[in-house]
Amino acid sequence: MATYQYRCPGCGPFDVTRPMGRALPEEQCPTCGLQGRRVFTAPMLPRTSAPLARALQSQEASSHEPRVVTEVPPARRRPTSAADPRQAQLPKP
Repeated sequence: MATYQYRCPGCGPFDVTRPMGRALPEEQCPTCGLQGRRVFTAPMLPRTSAPLARALQSQEASSHEPRVVTEVPPARRRPTSAADPRQAQLPKP
């Protein structure tokens, strides 16, 4: 189903939902009953968020171009207690 926009001369814009390609040049206003002419607007296409687009692109690339790992990644270092002065007074393990 597609949403088409019409403009009533008395009430202003209103929307009509119809199957795609079944829009009429004029439609009756649901408020006052006058004939409203169709207004051509940009299609309402959903946009994919940037993080989701990156994840989908990575997933798609991995199906035919898998990343090859040649070495074990380095271990993540835990922060030392010297970096945080609040932990300086705690007993050492």
